[in-house]
Amino acid sequence: MSSNLSISETPLAAAEACGARIFRLLEGARKRRGRAFLAVSGGSTPKMMFEWMARQGFDWSGVELFQVDERCVPPDHQLSNYRMMREALLDAAAIPAAQVHRIAGEAEPAVSASQYEAEIRHVLGAGAGEIPVFDVIHRGMGGDAHTASLFPGEPLIADRAGVVAAVWAESMQQHRVTLLPAVLEAARHSLCLACGADKAGPLKSVLQGESDPLRFPSQIAAARTEWFLDRAAAAAL
Repeated sequence: MSSNLSISETPLAAAEACGARIFRLLEGARKRRGRAFLAVSGGSTPKMMFEWMARQGFDWSGVELFQVDERCVPPDHQLSNYRMMREALLDAAAIPAAQVHRIAGEAEPAVSASQYEAEIRHVLGAGAGEIPVFDVIHRGMGGDAHTASLFPGEPLIADRAGVVAAVWAESMQQHRVTLLPAVLEAARHSLCLACGADKAGPLKSVLQGESDPLRFPSQIAAARTEWFLDRAAAAAL
């Protein structure tokens, strides 16, 4: 089992602990290199984290903010991860739009993926054939052990050369655009925020079961991930 666990009593406490850790890592990256590159995920628990982060008065200068994944919907759609992030964090913290790099969910999926990869490469300075390195990637985990938009059985889980791809999430009946495993594994720091009793069984399989990322995608970069859990999610560990 990973020893890198932070277990809190409630989802809100776990979200705050994860948010505080992100701030420390961003400050460190910015001090060393003058800039910091952060990619974040959507979801109900991250929303709590974003709302907490927006209230802290953090200095966002030099921080380039990206999305880990997005549903292929317009940015004002109720299912848009970007909309949630904008309402919970971007507007409240007054993060300059030039520092926010969203996935164009309204575009044709393959086009959106190509455009997003080009933007990542440009901002992070990754040349052709190089895997971009984020300072911090924040992920979640679904009740089926998916992470980003990499769901169980997704062939791209075996891809260690790609950066971004459009995927069809059969269980959700949705087109999505997501970062790929090579990018998730290359991040200087990987954080996963997972809360709720529905995560307990999958989390036990991810952290204590045999290695099988095709079945348990959250095993991608799991050994070097910092896990922020509430008591319910950690119940089976």
